[in-house]
Amino acid sequence: MESPLHAIARYERANGLPPDAINRAVAGAGEAGAWARLERGELTVATFCAPFEADCRALGVVVDGAEVMAAIAEAGVARPIMLEAIRRIRARGLRVGALTNNWRREGPEDDVIPHALRSHFDVFIESRVVGLRKPDPRIYALACRELAVEPARTAFLDDIGSDLKPARALGMSTIKVSDPHAALRELGALLGIDLLD
Repeated sequence: MESPLHAIARYERANGLPPDAINRAVAGAGEAGAWARLERGELTVATFCAPFEADCRALGVVVDGAEVMAAIAEAGVARPIMLEAIRRIRARGLRVGALTNNWRREGPEDDVIPHALRSHFDVFIESRVVGLRKPDPRIYALACRELAVEPARTAFLDDIGSDLKPARALGMSTIKVSDPHAALRELGALLGIDLLD
């Protein structure tokens, strides 16, 4: 899926905010902030917006939480190139897991995007379900246990550098996904599989 960072950057540009203003506000609010609580499943999107806006205001950033979430939702479309790479990896008998920071709207099972993607993966770990979120090292260890694989025999891809660091510290090979084609070339070289035509 497209990185939510890109959607947030578009929102910032459209609303005259400095680049990375929202990400700095999220980081500044820390684990007690609305964003972290949303991703751990402690808040729904509806109960998130007001405290998120307050977190941002505390750092001098004025946002409309509902508009930010709508921008992210618009970007939530699976990338066909990645789905094909997953198909090729699984066709070689390797297990593939998804480890995603996500959130619930109202009920615990109302998020249709992950459910539509589940069939592509052997393991699907959602932060909102397990109550842990990247970059908490425990969520990476959970993913390895669920996949029944040692971290040293695992490759982890993510678009956020700070989410790669704990995976690397655990012993996983890590690949930053800035450009999907470049990331798949790197992963293909690591696995010895052609993941691109």
